[in-house]
Amino acid sequence: MKKKKIALNIFALALIVTSFIACDSDFNNLESDVLNSDVATNFNIKKLSELESNPEFSEVITYSQALGPVQTNSSLNLSTLGLYDDVYGRVTSSFVSQVTLSSYSPTFQGSADELAIDSVVLTMPYFYGVTDVDEDNNITYNVDSIFPDGDTYNPIKLHIYENNYFIRDFDPNAEFNDAQAYFSNKTASTSESISPLEGSELIFVENPTNVNYLSVNQFGNIKINNQGFKLTTTTEGEDGEDNTSTTYAPPGIRLKLDHDFWQEKIIDKEGDAVLSNANNFLEYFRGLYFKAEAVNNTGSHLILNTGSTNANITIYYTTTTTEEEDGEDVTTEEQKSFALYLGGNKINFFDNNFDITIPEGDATVGDERIYLKGGEGSVAKIKLFNGDDLNDGDDQTFDDWKNFFVETDADGNFKNIKKLVNEANLVLYVDQDYLNQSDADSPENEPDRLYIYDFKNQVPLTDFYVDGTNSSLPYYSKYNHLGPLQREGDESTGEGIKYKFRITEHINNLLLKDSTNVELGLAVSLNVNLEELVQQKVQTTDGTELTTPISSVLSPRGTVLHGNNTGDDSKRVYLEIYYTEPNN
Repeated sequence: MKKKKIALNIFALALIVTSFIACDSDFNNLESDVLNSDVATNFNIKKLSELESNPEFSEVITYSQALGPVQTNSSLNLSTLGLYDDVYGRVTSSFVSQVTLSSYSPTFQGSADELAIDSVVLTMPYFYGVTDVDEDNNITYNVDSIFPDGDTYNPIKLHIYENNYFIRDFDPNAEFNDAQAYFSNKTASTSESISPLEGSELIFVENPTNVNYLSVNQFGNIKINNQGFKLTTTTEGEDGEDNTSTTYAPPGIRLKLDHDFWQEKIIDKEGDAVLSNANNFLEYFRGLYFKAEAVNNTGSHLILNTGSTNANITIYYTTTTTEEEDGEDVTTEEQKSFALYLGGNKINFFDNNFDITIPEGDATVGDERIYLKGGEGSVAKIKLFNGDDLNDGDDQTFDDWKNFFVETDADGNFKNIKKLVNEANLVLYVDQDYLNQSDADSPENEPDRLYIYDFKNQVPLTDFYVDGTNSSLPYYSKYNHLGPLQREGDESTGEGIKYKFRITEHINNLLLKDSTNVELGLAVSLNVNLEELVQQKVQTTDGTELTTPISSVLSPRGTVLHGNNTGDDSKRVYLEIYYTEPNN
């Protein structure tokens, strides 16, 4: 079965490159990959792990870090909207966006005698790819930005309000030119809420016959589908005959809005200073607030490409001019349009209604389970070698491990290699017994990608940069380092088994470059191609500086893994190292 996965730039299906998937049996031929066959008999390939020899060298401490409100404004220009249910409970996502004009000091009516709005259309596309165009120009799309994935999707209730809160670019309480951070709980800081937010509510044009070129259905709810919109326009030609033209709009949300608001807010302001430049306009019209609600206690979760110029409000209007020609009045009608974009700042809001409480992790001995949840959820921290570092106390775990592989000087710094590390992997198992306790549990909800990183310095590990499996399709990127979830039967609907992270370069840096044994972080990832971006702030009550990966903020998914103190020893997290040593 093909797997459909999130890709924020190109969402398209591709065949799985099976040669990138490393399983335990792959190491049967490791010797021939590392050593010249002429000298292979003088060396042994061995495996060091908690499950084999030297378990003390592979001691890993894992514990959860629950997050407070997370920063949700960024340069990515995408927005999430809707509802998502999983083992943790429900997350409802809404957002506010500034609106910008396609041109300033616009002319609408000008010298014309009359102006009448024909329609106002709001469009917000999903992320999509085109998979086929048939001989009749019908387009088949692949859309991966609707959760949960399926053949049909539950509708959502959508309210759109004029935003009354002024969104700043810069933080007046920080250093000069420091950008303002906005958080998922509708705050700009622990002392400033984002309010007032809801202004006048925009009215949707009804769709009583449920035509398919609009997203609103006959009940006033937003229907979700992964097909585009076929738009047919009929105009009268010079010969008096009707001319019909067809255009195609990509999958997304497409609504018609009531004219009156836009007539008063935009058209009637022709020549006014509020439309003359960006600053004036952003103060005058502070944007739109999109608020999602459940329909019959269900819904869908959407990722919208609100940074695209296709995400806009377009006002279609007709001007009428009457002039005298040869003693007769001649009336001329001209059809025009004007676009407003969902540009500028965008802030997502998360309303968590969790069924479980994410426990505070034990940094000393580790946890039974690792709780990972995107958005305003949780990440995990990982301490290799019992959290020990060189010469930092009575615990000699790291010192002994390093001396096992390399010769060191009196200060513990590298001198010579004794054993060559060929490959190192950190392996974590999914706690399916815990997941299966929830009625909302579904294998499709399990995140395919997790991201392991340097928690202290908020950057990827060296292995991230040397992994050559780069792709515009995130599911196939960093495939060696950030191994995707291994599922039962290798099916996209199979339950998750384990994640394997190749951290060979990180381990070699500890040995050969005397790097610090820093604490590692682990988080859900919506798109591994985003991990090099600056992390998002986490709001804390004690002033502690905390950040989280931006791709985790964007993802609604969550999972639960076995920790180092799990009751199932066969599923305990462990580090495995394949190494070469001389046969003497």
